[in-house]
Amino acid sequence: MARLRSPKGCPWDREQTHASLRRHAIEEVYELVDAIEGGDDDEMVEELGDILLQVVFHCQLARERKAFDFDRVCRTLVQKLIRRHPHVFGSTKVRNVDEVWANWERIKKDEKKGTWQERKSVLDGIPRHLPALLRAEKVTKKARKAGLVPASKGRRVSKAALAGELFRLASVALDHGWSAEELLVAEVRRQERLFRSLESRQMKN
Repeated sequence: MARLRSPKGCPWDREQTHASLRRHAIEEVYELVDAIEGGDDDEMVEELGDILLQVVFHCQLARERKAFDFDRVCRTLVQKLIRRHPHVFGSTKVRNVDEVWANWERIKKDEKKGTWQERKSVLDGIPRHLPALLRAEKVTKKARKAGLVPASKGRRVSKAALAGELFRLASVALDHGWSAEELLVAEVRRQERLFRSLESRQMKN
């Protein structure tokens, strides 16, 4: 990668920045998902390599501006894995996966405390650029876990019926000249503001 970025390297690679590579990282992850769902090991090898390339590329860019390098990324990952698995690398006892997740969230919250990444809300830390439906799921899940909203008790539906309804709603949006994705993004933001307001009132009480 250093050679590709050198003056005698590749013109395209030399032009790239952290920002310009963002969409490529997203595309490569989706391609890996396709390979996994297809059960194609050879394709997985190639797509995992492409994701690793993104890591190496960003590390080289950072190394050039003396910010960090690949070794630091690896060390940070190893330290985090050890720190967040005290039931494996320490003396903490857990009875089930729920306790593992509870410990993970507590440790993660402690790690961020006092930094600009400090999570003051249960909704903090959800990536802003997730696809709308996935973000809706994560926001709802965290809000339910925090007791900000009860689980839905509507009539039970089959997976096929729900999938069909989601597709139908996307078609309805299209009929009106709207983007279902953009509509849901806006609604998730509205619901998140509501949940944060409820959370704030809970904390005051």
